[in-house]
Amino acid sequence: MNLKRVVVTGIGALTPIGNNVAEYWGNLLKGVSGAGHISYFNTENFKTRIACQLKNYVPTDHFTNKELSKLDRSSQYALISTEEALEDAHFDWDRLDKDRVGVVFGTGIGGLTSSEEAVQQFMLQDRVPRFSPYHLLRVLANTVAGSIALRYGFTGPNYITTSACASSANAISDACYAIAIGKSDVIVTGGTESAIIELAVGGFNAMRALSVRNDDPEHASRPFDRDRDGFVMGEGAATLILESLEHAKARGARIYAEVVGVGMSADIYNIVAPDPNGKAAVQSMESALRSADLRPEDVDYINTHGTSTPLGDLSECRAIAKLFGDHAPKMAINSTKSMTGHLLGAGPAVESVAICCTMRDGLVHPTINLDHLDSLIPSNWNFVPGEAIAREVKVVMTNSFGFGGHNVSLLYKKFEE
Repeated sequence: MNLKRVVVTGIGALTPIGNNVAEYWGNLLKGVSGAGHISYFNTENFKTRIACQLKNYVPTDHFTNKELSKLDRSSQYALISTEEALEDAHFDWDRLDKDRVGVVFGTGIGGLTSSEEAVQQFMLQDRVPRFSPYHLLRVLANTVAGSIALRYGFTGPNYITTSACASSANAISDACYAIAIGKSDVIVTGGTESAIIELAVGGFNAMRALSVRNDDPEHASRPFDRDRDGFVMGEGAATLILESLEHAKARGARIYAEVVGVGMSADIYNIVAPDPNGKAAVQSMESALRSADLRPEDVDYINTHGTSTPLGDLSECRAIAKLFGDHAPKMAINSTKSMTGHLLGAGPAVESVAICCTMRDGLVHPTINLDHLDSLIPSNWNFVPGEAIAREVKVVMTNSFGFGGHNVSLLYKKFEE
């Protein structure tokens, strides 16, 4: 079977540091932190009282009250980033075959926000079962993909991937396969997450996964830094329009990047902790390189999983050292999560949008809050600390490693005929 080449022709983003791609990318380059104190609920009794919330997000600016009654915040976010991405792709709607357009989206938590709200309301009503007829629709994760397809009339493949923090990376990889084997011409893909709620913050606190730097939120997410103490939760969504190269060229589309490799593996060391030596991470990255017929020395830049957890950052760096060896100091290596926080299942999509902007502009955004590099990490690596750098990159790898041992590595390449 001759596989079709897959390219990115549209991007959209709704993040803690920008409500569209231009704002998001501009603040990434400036090194702006999206972290602050949680305003969604009373955090007095929580160990963690900080997160990366969306700024100036007003649901009624985007949806009617009737629409909001059916949409969890995760679906809202996905619809907003998708609208931007579709506009960016500049389709001729009169000529687009919607039967050949699918939606494959990722989310790790799904409609947990609506579930928590319904339970709280149930308790306030003395357990009288008065539930909205849309309650289950709001809670079910697959409503995210269904809502996008319904709004635009896309009747191609339609489903959700969920693999914790690798969810949208799995969505992007599935979308690539669907296009490569000819099942669709276009796939709307990406990820969304809305989990800054009591259940999630309390649960992650119980796992000791979140930063407790409550008096200094802007400096709490500090990947690879000696003083990191856990990740900062983020929320939002990002959408990528993937298209077969043949279809994109036929309509004269602008191309941000080509998706050339996907690697996956299972880390069976522990259900929440990675193998300290990064064995499964190496396997994932090697698999991505093999699928793209590339060598480690072909990679110019790695956008890391880089969550700011003591174990995760070190494991990933050991994997990079093992696979890339002497080439590692020659690459740019950074963490988008130092500014956006960890958007859980949406993280890989948000980071993929940043990669597309890097390839377009020849700029690599910084890793912020890297004041004292962990002594166990090679000191000659370029983590782009503090300030963005100008660098043309032709091949970029991005890693996503989820709780449960779900590892995905994606490879993007600057488009060439």
